[in-house]
Amino acid sequence: MAELPPRVGLGVDVHPLAAGRELFLAGLSWPDERGLAGHSDGDVAAHAICTALLSAAGLGDLGAQFGTNRPEWAGAPGVALLRETHRLITEAGFAIGNVSVQVIGNRPRIGPRRAEAEKVLSEALSGALVMVSATTTDGLGLTGRGEGIAAIATAIIVACG
Repeated sequence: MAELPPRVGLGVDVHPLAAGRELFLAGLSWPDERGLAGHSDGDVAAHAICTALLSAAGLGDLGAQFGTNRPEWAGAPGVALLRETHRLITEAGFAIGNVSVQVIGNRPRIGPRRAEAEKVLSEALSGALVMVSATTTDGLGLTGRGEGIAAIATAIIVACG
């Protein structure tokens, strides 16, 4: 039997900033920043990674698995969604090759906490390699105006067995 090629998934997530909420981003708490609105904790990096993994495995997207019609996920941490996504793709017969996520926004500055974010996100995915990068949009769009934060993720998975 021929070996199956790796599968690639892409995930995108965007949330508006919201007063009175703590910011959770890339698996970390950012106490001096405005938080993101959302059904769960609004962690766009974790959400984009989940969508990329689910997409690669043919299991839909974040809304299909953790949507607002699922009250048990209300307020859930992004790392909890990552752990459940890992369980779902493993159950479907896949293993994670690696994940890359890019956060798009003016704040917070990811660089000083990049290694910490990569460690937390990797641990949530049972040790899979996760790389984190960040960029701004030079003042353009909702992220450039400081109205929200976005993230784009790519994941590679392989069939097991």
